[in-house]
Amino acid sequence: MSIFWLSDDSLAFPEPELANRNGLLAVGGDLSPERLLKAYQMGIFPWYNPEENILWWSPDPRFVLFPPELKVQRSMRPYFNQSRFQLTIDQHFETVMRECSQTLRAGQNGTWISEEMIEGYVRLHQLGYAHSVEVWDGSALVGGLYGIALGKCFFGESMFTKVSNASKFGFIALVQRLEALGYTLIDCQQQTGHLASMGARPVRRKGFLDYLENNLSHPTHQGNWSRIMEEEPPIEG
Repeated sequence: MSIFWLSDDSLAFPEPELANRNGLLAVGGDLSPERLLKAYQMGIFPWYNPEENILWWSPDPRFVLFPPELKVQRSMRPYFNQSRFQLTIDQHFETVMRECSQTLRAGQNGTWISEEMIEGYVRLHQLGYAHSVEVWDGSALVGGLYGIALGKCFFGESMFTKVSNASKFGFIALVQRLEALGYTLIDCQQQTGHLASMGARPVRRKGFLDYLENNLSHPTHQGNWSRIMEEEPPIEG
């Protein structure tokens, strides 16, 4: 498969099925809100090294979590039952992104979360599409994650943790709240053991894209999510 160069004058993407065997679809463009939203609607996301051209991906298979399939390990229950951590939503979006950018990850040298990417996603947050989860131990921010919501899908981007199980706590709490609000799919992009242990699984790209096409009929709840996420659902799984 050929790799496509995006035009600066158009937001158009090639069809995701034209991605190469590694999932790479296109190069170039920018991280404007309009282009980012178009990409996520089509099952495409940016992932590249700082100082390089923007790379756009649509891997096959795609790693996703259907909220009813969330697995909450027994060891996690005390964190919720005893309120070991506190949770806020959409209070420190840029801080969460910067903490994610500083997290060392196995097999990666440096971070893909550049200043350009932070700027692009902060703009999406200001427009009410990108959201953050913050996990606190008292006054200390110990974990978090961020992603984009469109229709009834949440597209997870990255997470960080400074103490054991903080990011897992945030992810479980978010999924439970999203399910209560009628969300039907969490996009995890690529497989990790961490997410697999919580119920995420691979699906073929075609099925994922069909799902996204149907998702376009659902309105997106834009804005700050702190209020709609206030009520804590029961922890099950």
